[in-house]
Amino acid sequence: MGLADASGPRDTQALLSATQAVELRRRDYHMERPLLNQEHLEELGRWGSAPRTRQWRTWLQCSHARARALLLQHLPVLVWLPRYPVRDWLLGDLLSGMSVAIMQLPQGLAYALLAGLPPVFGLYSSFYPVFIYFLFGTSRHISVGTFAVMSVMVGSVTESLAPQTLNDSTINETTRDAERVRVASTLSVLVGLFQVGLGLIHFGFLVTYLSEPLVRGYTTAAAVQVFVSQLKYVFGLHLSSHSGPLSLIYTVLEVCRKLPQSKLIGATGISYGMGLKHIFGVDVVGNISAGLVPPVAPNTQLFSKLVGSAFTIAVVGFAIAISLGKIFALRHGYRVDSNQELVALGLSNLIGGIFQCFPVSCSMSRSLVQESTGGNSQVAGAISSLFILLIIVKLGELFRDLPKAVLAAIIIVNLKGMLRQLSDVCSFWKANRADLLIWLVTFAATILLNLDLGLMVSVVFSLLLVVVRTQMPHYSILGQVPDTDIYRDVAEYSEAKEVPGVKVFRSSATVYFANADFYSDALKQRCGVDVDFLISQKKKLLKKREQLKLKQLQKEKKLQKQAASSKGASVSINVNTSLEDMRSNNVEDCKVMQVSSGDKMEDATANGQEDSKAPDGSTLKALGLPQPDFHSLILDLGALSFVDTVCLKSLKNIFHDFRDIEVEVYMAACHSPVVSQLEAGHFFDASITKKHLFASVHDAVTFALQHPRPVPDSPVSVTRL
Repeated sequence: MGLADASGPRDTQALLSATQAVELRRRDYHMERPLLNQEHLEELGRWGSAPRTRQWRTWLQCSHARARALLLQHLPVLVWLPRYPVRDWLLGDLLSGMSVAIMQLPQGLAYALLAGLPPVFGLYSSFYPVFIYFLFGTSRHISVGTFAVMSVMVGSVTESLAPQTLNDSTINETTRDAERVRVASTLSVLVGLFQVGLGLIHFGFLVTYLSEPLVRGYTTAAAVQVFVSQLKYVFGLHLSSHSGPLSLIYTVLEVCRKLPQSKLIGATGISYGMGLKHIFGVDVVGNISAGLVPPVAPNTQLFSKLVGSAFTIAVVGFAIAISLGKIFALRHGYRVDSNQELVALGLSNLIGGIFQCFPVSCSMSRSLVQESTGGNSQVAGAISSLFILLIIVKLGELFRDLPKAVLAAIIIVNLKGMLRQLSDVCSFWKANRADLLIWLVTFAATILLNLDLGLMVSVVFSLLLVVVRTQMPHYSILGQVPDTDIYRDVAEYSEAKEVPGVKVFRSSATVYFANADFYSDALKQRCGVDVDFLISQKKKLLKKREQLKLKQLQKEKKLQKQAASSKGASVSINVNTSLEDMRSNNVEDCKVMQVSSGDKMEDATANGQEDSKAPDGSTLKALGLPQPDFHSLILDLGALSFVDTVCLKSLKNIFHDFRDIEVEVYMAACHSPVVSQLEAGHFFDASITKKHLFASVHDAVTFALQHPRPVPDSPVSVTRL
């Protein structure tokens, strides 16, 4: 014990001394390297463009390995099912599949009502698509099948193409239902074709244009639409069919007007025992035929009427599925292929439509249940679909006396999660006001304009907001943090100080055609110099000086002519002089005149050449104009992600304008792809070389301090574009 007690302080002291030594070495650490402009950087790093590969050659290659890779890519079940750990996963998938099936049964019946179809078709849509996704899907935890948002979108289409009444006459219910089933199944086929086509051409990135605030605002508004659509079943009312903009408002007003006509109801057992359907006229599910229906070809004549709605439903369904799929994949450490998810959902809707299903996606509530009850793979979905098949074949008749009001209550309860998203208003208000604006516009547009037009307006507004935000980025003048080579905004960091004689300007967004003018204006404003005024005044003064020189030369020529004429007159008056003397005198006088006039012209030319060679003759100081308080301007282009032609012209004009007021311009921190685009756009020439482009802002500042005037090998100005 004594040795241990004695050694303890020694170990602590040794540890402290080692820590202090590391701290001292850290304080003394410094790095020295030469300044790197773009030319030196390319030479040091051996920069060169990567060789171009022709992708179409690999697409056309045919081999056994490539065929096998394509098969495994588009049929993922062949990859994961042979490796399925039966002992570890089967029990969890079995319990999860049974739990999801218990939820999917009433939801399938209820969501068929949303789609305007007989409830039994909700069971079909809970079987075929789910089993197809088991074969082709890549997400282990999402529950594919009927979904409230998709169902209400389908319902708006079926009710518009197969309404309850036509020309003020009620249509036979059987005929109406058959027409709606034909419309919904054809719509499902068309949705599947869109999704499969987009997946095969790798358009999975399309969903990136649907931001999270947009999707959450859209699903919240859709939940309100679903809630309103179920009020007629909850209160037992018969409402008129409303579609198009403001249809939700009209439905709410009609419900309020007919509310005194509502009927009280009971559950399934009470309904069956007391005969509520016959005595009180309570709507029930009705006959559920046992067995599966044969496949039916889609009605291609409806394609032209359904193409717009089909594309909207295809995008919305995929956006919801891939959003949930990526959340679960990130949580459990696996990858979801967005393009293959498009193909899987597309095949589910395509094949399901042939078997008279309506379009489906994945359900948020069922997916959470599938994950929380121990689901590990797509086997849980296959088990739930087999349970639904059992109900379709044998147990469907047990639910024929189930009141539709009960199904409506099930739907409303399942909307609880989406309606809770109304609290997003508070969270987005604190986190990001722009995202809040997207959420509010999406919600309002979807409520007022219906689901299809609302989505279109929301996407357009979201993209326009992105453009506006890039047009108004944050512009800043950077200063050096003391004792470092780090440069930060002087307005945000009080210790960051501007380097004397050097201005460092930075934009938080890339420069392109939509904000190039704003970039130039902000640059001139932040530099504190009226560049355009100085250039215009300089041009005026130089032009005035040239005019004065021209007038002086003309005046001298006029005086020379007058002197020559006076010489000739004096010679002619002297009549006593001999002819030879006159001739000799005339010749000498002419020579003198030529010499004197030639000397004056040479003097004028020499003076003009000296003025052109001497830089002080046209400087701002010589012209009496104020000089900028800095000699170098550095453009921090680290935020530049791409270059277009407008950006190229703007940068060249910046070089021209600031060189005209005797300020040299440098660029810093360009990424390699941007440098390549600058080269491809012929940005570099004799006046702007890669010596003006530096690897970092610190390198550019150091070089500018060492060369406070324009670099010797570059002209004073360049041609303005």
